[in-house]
Amino acid sequence: MTVGGTLLLAGGGHSHSLLLKRWAMRPERRPQQSITLINRSSTALYSGMVPGLIAGIYQQDELSIDLRQLCDRAGVAFVEAEITGLDIEQNCLHLRDRPALHFDWLSLDLGAVSRPSSRGIPIKPLEAALAFLESEDPSDPQPLRVIGAGAAGLEVVLALRRRWPRRALQLQQRKGQLDSAIQKVLQRARITLIEDNGDHTGPSLLCTGSQGAAWLSTTGLPLDPDGRVRTDRHLRVEGHPCLFASGDCAVISASPRPASGVWAVRAGRPLATNLEAACQGTPLRPWHPQQQALQLIGSYREAAWARWGRWRVGPSPLLWHLKQRIDRAFMAGFRHPAAMTDAAPMACRGCAAKLPAQPLAAALEQVGLGGQPEDAAHLDEHPGLLQSMDGFPALMSDPWLNGRLTALHACSDLWACGATVSSTMATITLPMVSASEQQELLAQTLGGIRSVLDEQGAELIGGHTMESRSASPVPASLGVQVALTVNGNSTESPWLKSGLRAGDALLISRPLGTGVLFAGAMSGATKAADLDTAIKSMVTSQHKLLKQLQPVRGDIHACTDITGFGLLGHLGEMLQNSPGLTIELEGSAIPAYPGALELFERGISSTLAPSNRAAWRWLEGPVQLRDHASPALLELLVDPQTCGPLLLACTSEAAAQLTRDGPWLEIGNATAAHD
Repeated sequence: MTVGGTLLLAGGGHSHSLLLKRWAMRPERRPQQSITLINRSSTALYSGMVPGLIAGIYQQDELSIDLRQLCDRAGVAFVEAEITGLDIEQNCLHLRDRPALHFDWLSLDLGAVSRPSSRGIPIKPLEAALAFLESEDPSDPQPLRVIGAGAAGLEVVLALRRRWPRRALQLQQRKGQLDSAIQKVLQRARITLIEDNGDHTGPSLLCTGSQGAAWLSTTGLPLDPDGRVRTDRHLRVEGHPCLFASGDCAVISASPRPASGVWAVRAGRPLATNLEAACQGTPLRPWHPQQQALQLIGSYREAAWARWGRWRVGPSPLLWHLKQRIDRAFMAGFRHPAAMTDAAPMACRGCAAKLPAQPLAAALEQVGLGGQPEDAAHLDEHPGLLQSMDGFPALMSDPWLNGRLTALHACSDLWACGATVSSTMATITLPMVSASEQQELLAQTLGGIRSVLDEQGAELIGGHTMESRSASPVPASLGVQVALTVNGNSTESPWLKSGLRAGDALLISRPLGTGVLFAGAMSGATKAADLDTAIKSMVTSQHKLLKQLQPVRGDIHACTDITGFGLLGHLGEMLQNSPGLTIELEGSAIPAYPGALELFERGISSTLAPSNRAAWRWLEGPVQLRDHASPALLELLVDPQTCGPLLLACTSEAAAQLTRDGPWLEIGNATAAHD
């Protein structure tokens, strides 16, 4: 049996969430192996509060476990990706649209999906079902039917009654499934109870039971009739001592229990104990789950039933309040400790790790390299060729994603010149870890870089690797540093930073605020949804904008990309040799990512921001704000950006065309200083 090696946690179910919480609170219990969690989204919904969300009692963030933040606290890398398969011969987990991940140990906590049917929308995965309900019209005269009258179907239909007090609702049961007491509750709630007659053509929600993910059937793992992975009492997959499984995707062969959030939560501690033991080579402990578990099922009138096997009591308001107290206490255990949010800020990563503008400019002057900064070097002997270089320490713990972000950020220098990228060379520094882990980190990083180049028809033509001599961080993927030399071509005169003209409009291609969002994430202050929005934008290549800009290329007089020195710092570079110009900025038009301004208002900022604030001096000279400059807006102007927007200056006619077609927004204009 393998001891040590890489541990992958596949899926962000309740068992894995509790495992991560344990390691965050007790880091000495965390195995010393490289550990990565893979989940299709950055958050996981706590199933016990989903009916309350459907009813409108809770907001989604109240029952969302922030897996990315939890991993950060636990010293675990986080990969947001869809799992598509498992090769148990090669010990690798297949992911959609990116390289497979290799493992020595694997733990599956994938949740479950609703049994397939053509009759309606499955309740699982939850995200799709919630989106379906959000799209439904509460005043639609057509009834919505919940198919399946088990505990889940009953709780969902009663939650829908609270959500939609007037809409017609139906609950479809098997003949004689519900007793008279439940039928009376449904009658008082004006929910029509029907039996399966197959003639319903309106909207339906399926609560007819669950099964394991479809791809599990292709793995060769032992499965029960519902497609759930069979395990022993140690939660090890039968016949596979290095594989574990828990939660709704698994079943203990000797003690089968139904797929339920209750059992997934209870499996958290024995899973943690046995994973820790397995990674350390010590004996595992068998788990003997009790025969029954208490279930609290909410109704629509702030009352709940308690059920223990066949025994049931309620509905009762007292049980309702008990359920709410238990659910809120469970979620409170995942909140970031207040002491952490008050701690001294950690040094920011990504482009916020660049050298501040002042010592950089002074050093360049000291060795005779001062002058007008540009985004790329124009090679005199080859007028159509341009070259630039960029890089930074890992921004996130996913090496593939870091490779992609670094490549996008570096290519942006050439896009700002109006040039297409043809090739790159990479210098990659890896942490001092085992050779197998270095190989995996390098392969994933190179895969991320190539994903950007492939989209542009560019090539990675070479590079160099180094091993760091600093202590490896936890997780080790944060110790990867990438620098890229980017080569490109321009068949026409490249755009410069210094070509601003009076009358030009200033356009920006995407919002600002990545610096503060990632700074806030380090202390748990940034909402998961806000960071997700920013990352979704950051990972989108802006090379396609060049095609959009081509028809008005001659009307573009200057361009740059907004990166580490922030909007005001890079705008200052554009003005450096233009003493006769004044820039008027429309503060209210400058776009910010959701959550960024709120974080500034709470006093949060990037660790590069204090030095960037020197650029506020431009507001006392050639840069003017047309409206009131709030403290949050001033901070946004100097927030360091990773994979930030392009900023271009063009004629008003070109601006009208670009802003009409999007994504460009006009944020100001240039005027002659004497105007």
